[in-house]
Amino acid sequence: MKYRVGILGATGLVGQRFVQMLEDHPLFEITALAASDRSEGKVYEDVCPWKLASPIPEKVRKLTVQACTPPLDCDLVFSSLPSSMAGAVEEAFAAAGYPVISNSSNHRMDDDVPLLVPEINSAHLAAIEHQKQRREWSGYIVTNPNCTTIALVLALAPLHTAFGIEAVSVVSMQALSGAGYPGVASLDAVDNLIPYIDGEEEKVENEPLKILGQFEDGRFNFADFRISAQCNRVPVTDGHTEAVAVKLRTKTDVKSVIEVLQNFRAEPQLLKLHSAPEKPVVVLSEQNRPQPRLDRNIERGMATVVGRVRKDNILDFKFVLLGHNTIRGAAGAALLNAELLVAKNFLRKR
Repeated sequence: MKYRVGILGATGLVGQRFVQMLEDHPLFEITALAASDRSEGKVYEDVCPWKLASPIPEKVRKLTVQACTPPLDCDLVFSSLPSSMAGAVEEAFAAAGYPVISNSSNHRMDDDVPLLVPEINSAHLAAIEHQKQRREWSGYIVTNPNCTTIALVLALAPLHTAFGIEAVSVVSMQALSGAGYPGVASLDAVDNLIPYIDGEEEKVENEPLKILGQFEDGRFNFADFRISAQCNRVPVTDGHTEAVAVKLRTKTDVKSVIEVLQNFRAEPQLLKLHSAPEKPVVVLSEQNRPQPRLDRNIERGMATVVGRVRKDNILDFKFVLLGHNTIRGAAGAALLNAELLVAKNFLRKR
C-alpha cells in the first residue's frame, strides 16, 4: 500500500510539478488536493491553469479541490503554498498530526525545523523529535531550501567537506518560472534583466549555512563562512544559472576540485531513493556549458550541473552551475525529502 498524499497549493506551478512527479510513484499516491478559497469545491482540471508539457494525470483530473485546512484524507502533505499563508496552515496540519514536507519559505530558518537536502544533512532529521516535543505536535514540518540555494549548496557541500570553505560569492540568473504564475509581466521580462528579487539574496546568503552546519545538543550550529549573493531575474523559462567563486581553507588545484565534484555521492544514492539522481553533481567539460535550454533536464532535473571550473584571481576557484528550479529546486526536492523520511522510518500511515 502506498502512502496517501495531499498537496497544499495544488494549482500553482510547484503544485503542478508535485502532481506531475507523483504520477505512478512507487511510494506515494495523491488522494487530496487543496488550494485557495476561489478553487475550493471545484474540479481540479477546471481551476488549475496547467502549464506543464505533459497533460494532467488522469487519476487527479477530476478530484475536487478542498480547503487548506485539516483534516484531509492523506498520510502526509506536501506544501507549495505562498508565504503569505503557508506559515499558519503548515502549523495547523503539523498540530493535527500530519507530516508536512514544505517547499514554502516560512519555517526554513526555524531553530527546530530541518532545512533538508538528503545528500548533505540527513542527520538534521534529529530535530524532528525536538520540534514535536517543544511545540506539542503529533506531526512535524520538514522544509527544503530556496530553489537557488539548493543548486548552490549541492556544489558547495563536497568542496566544504574536502577542503573547507572560507567565503563564497554568487551571482544568480534566475528563470521566470521561479516567480510562479502569472509571475513577471511580459513587458518587464522580454529583452530585459531585473536585478532584484525580493528576499532572495538573504535566503541564498543564510540558508546554506544552516544546511552545511550541524545539529548538536538540540540546536543548529551554522557553518562558519560567509556568502555574498546578487540575484537577478532573466528571460529563461526554467533553470537557474549561478556564477560562483569560492575561497577554500585548504590549498588545492582545479583538477582536484573537479574530481571532488564529480565523485560526490551520498545517502540517497546509496539507498537508491526513487527520485535521487545517480550523480548529484554533473560536471561538463565544454567551455560554453551549462546552458538552461540544453542542460536543465540532466538527471531528470534533479542534479546540479557544473561547468567552467577554473582559477579565480580574487578568491581561489570559480565555476558556473545550473539547477532546474521547479524540479530539484522545488517539488523534486520535497519529494526526495519524503522518500528519505520513509527510508528513515519517519513516515507512517495514518
